[in-house]
Amino acid sequence: MVLAGLAAPAAQAKNGDTHITGQGIVQTIDCNNATLLVNGTGNTINAKGSCWAVTMQGSSNIVIADNVVNDITVYGYDQTVIYHGGTPALIDRGRELGMTNRINWAPA
Repeated sequence: MVLAGLAAPAAQAKNGDTHITGQGIVQTIDCNNATLLVNGTGNTINAKGSCWAVTMQGSSNIVIADNVVNDITVYGYDQTVIYHGGTPALIDRGRELGMTNRINWAPA
């Protein structure tokens, strides 16, 4: 049964990881201590709460995370991750291949 006019529920990682796949998606999610995986181009994701990890693939994606516990892993190029808390391992696979990505801590 399909009901017209109902909005899709907000993405939440309560029962596992959150996957964002697409192009031009702008979304705020609750990491809920799970992993955020972003794959695509030109996505902007605000990750509230605490993420276990953030993994990005593609290009020109932006993730702004409240807290990252374990690691931030970035593949591709022109990716940006800004995190406000945590001491994650920073793994930039794109930079290893000569591509430019940004992974930065910034105060909340």
